[in-house]
Amino acid sequence: MSTPVEKRKTAALATPTDLKSNAIQDISGALAALLADTFALYLKTKNFHWHMSGPHFRDYHLLLDEHADQIFAITDDIAERARKIGGTTLRSIGHIGRLQRLADNDADYVTPEDMLAELRDDNRQLISLMRETHDVCSEHNDVATTSLLENWIDEAERRHWFLFEITRKAK
Repeated sequence: MSTPVEKRKTAALATPTDLKSNAIQDISGALAALLADTFALYLKTKNFHWHMSGPHFRDYHLLLDEHADQIFAITDDIAERARKIGGTTLRSIGHIGRLQRLADNDADYVTPEDMLAELRDDNRQLISLMRETHDVCSEHNDVATTSLLENWIDEAERRHWFLFEITRKAK
């Protein structure tokens, strides 16, 4: 006889969907990796927000807080989208570390200019990763996920644009 704990360990998470099993695996895998990257970018953005310094402190501090809030806001949607189609999602910080493609920055000090340039480049990379995820979803005719991704890409493009303009060198 199984105990309640044993039953929970083997309980199926299968959510009914009309997507084929290979589509569920491909899409939820792509979403899990994207979620790991999103958490990595969120934490880096907060790190730089917390450690900002210099003459533009207030403006950059507030901008990075706004960016971090926007990035964090999509994490639940990404995870829940994977679950809605019958997939699974991230389970731990270690899982994030194994899947993330965006590099961490553990430096004791980063100049404000380097912080903004790194976040600019990371947001650009996230846009590319979102487009790759969009392609996976399109291949499997998952229009709901592609629609969400299109909005997230637009938000990331706006963040990239702001960071690009701030880091542009005067002629």
